[in-house]
Amino acid sequence: MHHVTVDLLRESYFALQRSAAPGVDGVTWAAYGQDLEARLPDLHDRVQSGRYRAQPSKRSWIPKADGRQRPLGIASLEDKMVQQAMVRVLSEIYEQDFLGFSYGFRPGRSPHNALDAVWVGLTRRKVNWVLDVDIRSFFDTLDHEWLMKLLEVRIADRRVLRLIRKWLRAGVSEDGEWSKTEVGSPQGAVISPLLANVYLHYVFDQWVQQWRMRQASGDVMVVRYADDVVMGFEHRAEAEGFLSELRDRLAEHGLELHQGKTRLLEFGRFAASNRAERGEGKPETFAFLGFTHICAKRRSDGGFTVLRKTIRQRLREKAKEVRAMLMHHRHKPVPEQGRWLRSVVQGFFNYHAVPGNCKALKIFRTLINRAWLRALRRRSQKGRKLTWDRMKRLIATWIPSAKVLHPYPNQRLAFCTRGRSRMR
Repeated sequence: MHHVTVDLLRESYFALQRSAAPGVDGVTWAAYGQDLEARLPDLHDRVQSGRYRAQPSKRSWIPKADGRQRPLGIASLEDKMVQQAMVRVLSEIYEQDFLGFSYGFRPGRSPHNALDAVWVGLTRRKVNWVLDVDIRSFFDTLDHEWLMKLLEVRIADRRVLRLIRKWLRAGVSEDGEWSKTEVGSPQGAVISPLLANVYLHYVFDQWVQQWRMRQASGDVMVVRYADDVVMGFEHRAEAEGFLSELRDRLAEHGLELHQGKTRLLEFGRFAASNRAERGEGKPETFAFLGFTHICAKRRSDGGFTVLRKTIRQRLREKAKEVRAMLMHHRHKPVPEQGRWLRSVVQGFFNYHAVPGNCKALKIFRTLINRAWLRALRRRSQKGRKLTWDRMKRLIATWIPSAKVLHPYPNQRLAFCTRGRSRMR
């Protein structure tokens, strides 16, 4: 706890998102900062003396791709600051322990690093079967008692443990009504991703590492990003045996596999030919971090490769969201709309512009162009219709072109794992 200093709390304050919604205290980032230097010593004293009290998270809901809603917990500003400081301290401890196939919410690692690892593993390892693992409502069912026991493995400072327990027991507030939380860690809380990584490090990572070293006779590939896991197996029997043991392992620690989303599928360089011999269709696909992964052949030599395409439903949902915003703000000046659309389209491309995904990028760009044309034509019923020639000039001025922005996974992964990098 002595590492949580006034200076660290100040750094944590400036690391927070300035436009984030306030928690139950109603205090915004700007309002707290008006008297920041006077508030910091008091906050530091309360944290160090144990007088600090965690406030409940404000419950908010966001729609999911499958039509359901995902609960988010918005913490108060001081809770965010202290959690940010604690994450800085604890990361120094746990980054020495976390294994190489864990990518989620870790410094120096991104979703694209995990996607690269999956691509390279599927194309270069002896993978014939893919296990797509989905843990049911992981953040909502995380067991508090197990988490505290696992934290005690590396943390001896009782003040830190008490502080984390305060956040876990603070509860949630929805429509002014407080409710107790006995399991789970609020999604949206600054410290939740780290706690999730600690939990799965002991429950899953270390266990699966020992399993593949002691029991597996064939190749086994593992990539985990938070609670999303993709595994590759050389032998089907080992994959099925592992899946059975995984269910028992998670059940021991209060977790459960999602039966409808956890799948074992034939995937790899021999999947297409093996399924054709059995009179079956094309190999199944799986989704990971926004991309559908597909068995394919290289155009150059016909060898096996993995094609990654933006998940169709997510692309359509994003275009629908942009279309609704355009119609709502269609009377704003065209340059203002253009600047906003440029940032939206470029942001989409920055994540999804991987090799082999150009078709999806062009589809998204076309949908946005049509939505903008429709919005501009709806600005006035009496005015002259916007011609397509003029629209093409607007598109050329404001909408980025669809092009690949990421290198091939084997190139980037080789660069990131040179020397003594922890990604190795």
